[in-house]
Amino acid sequence: MEETELAELMHLVGRRLRHGYIHRLEPLGLNPGQARALRALADAARPLRMVQLADQLRIVPRSLTPVVDALESAGLVRREVDPANRRSTLVQITPEGRRLAARARDARREAGQELFAVLGEERRDQLRDLLSLVEEQFR
Repeated sequence: MEETELAELMHLVGRRLRHGYIHRLEPLGLNPGQARALRALADAARPLRMVQLADQLRIVPRSLTPVVDALESAGLVRREVDPANRRSTLVQITPEGRRLAARARDARREAGQELFAVLGEERRDQLRDLLSLVEEQFR
């Protein structure tokens, strides 16, 4: 049997994690992009400008508009005029949005726990340390 390239294994495992996460988000009525936006807003100390939120999510602002539209339609966020700059729009998470952000965070954690259940606690800790080391080189 041919040894699978490390990058390919990471891709396959990442795909499985994403599919498990998507499956858990569906009952919440969210997709991963909406869940990421809610998480960013829930973690922010104050409402974010659309541009700031797009920067945090590493997407272009025009890609954020449909995400915020859907979240606003669901009552999870609301747009407000930025009093410091009336040309800017702030995005404010609602109490229901906070509740759903917490549930989405739990869904992500559960997907990871299920995927990595095959590893013992020590091996999960080793994997976390190794992946953290790889990620730290980009900070």
